[in-house]
Amino acid sequence: MQYLAMKSFDIRRNLATEQYLMNSDQIELPMVLFYIEKPCVIVGRNQNTVEEIDQKYCREHQVTVTRRLSGGGAMYQDLGNLCFSFIVSAQEQRFGDFKTMVAPIVKALHEMGVTGAQVTGRNDIVVDGKKFSGNAMYTRNGKTFSHGTLMLDVDTSEVAKALHVPEDKIKSKGIKSVRSRVTNLRPYLAPRYQQITTEEFRDQLIMRLLGVSEMKAAREFEYQLTPADQEQIELLQQKYYNNWDWVYGQSPEYTVQKRKHFTNGTIDARLLVKQGKIKQIKFYGDFFGTANVADLEKQLQGLIYQAAPIDQKLSQVDLDQYFKGIPRKEIIKLLVD
Repeated sequence: MQYLAMKSFDIRRNLATEQYLMNSDQIELPMVLFYIEKPCVIVGRNQNTVEEIDQKYCREHQVTVTRRLSGGGAMYQDLGNLCFSFIVSAQEQRFGDFKTMVAPIVKALHEMGVTGAQVTGRNDIVVDGKKFSGNAMYTRNGKTFSHGTLMLDVDTSEVAKALHVPEDKIKSKGIKSVRSRVTNLRPYLAPRYQQITTEEFRDQLIMRLLGVSEMKAAREFEYQLTPADQEQIELLQQKYYNNWDWVYGQSPEYTVQKRKHFTNGTIDARLLVKQGKIKQIKFYGDFFGTANVADLEKQLQGLIYQAAPIDQKLSQVDLDQYFKGIPRKEIIKLLVD
């Protein structure tokens, strides 16, 4: 079995690397990848990104948001989380059989003291009834990858903040995440592993998967990315994981209702968003204005449903003629926060 311990801490780069290697005819199967990320949220292929995340919180706290190729629910990750990905022949692995795919990981965790770890439900690994690993699969061109998370020491308070959507009335055809009780693995590890770093945790798993006692022996099986590999990975990163259309534009059609009472009146905004852009918007309320608000609605149609493009458009408009006495910043905050 070959392995790759990715050096990047950027989820977008790592997902691009995973995708590239899955499509490569240069690797030997099976292969296992490991990667660690700075704070990020990864939504499933069929999800509505806006519905899964707190956009304002992610923006203000530099939480990277991207979309993966596989299905399943949204996940928050930080440097206390370790991701693994097995790439195997699709002919030798039944799609959806997570229990078989992650069995080597579970066995290694048992050896490290997490004896209660077990696969449960559709795609989770749990201990004491609490989830520490979510998994997803993707198949293409005769290969399947199954990737998952391992929460060693994740800041669980951040999970709730990044994945908590404010109380907006959102209706969507997207597949919503099911929130589970989560836990970190560190308290369950044997005493000798209680203080290990995420990188040391990764190396322990690599050695156990390869059946060697030291990393020096394991490196005989390490895959080395070439400059040509890196060039192709960069192209995939830009095409998919850095691409607004992929991350947000793939979201299904959904509706949003935003309502707030201001000193000078109440604004009730109803939006229909399709492929991440405002398809329709309608303002209701008891606000005052000298101009017909329908004119403003037309100007907002077609805009990307995010703060920056809406702010740019509204900065060119005399909003006081539509919403007398209500500040522009407050209107933007109403629409997108």
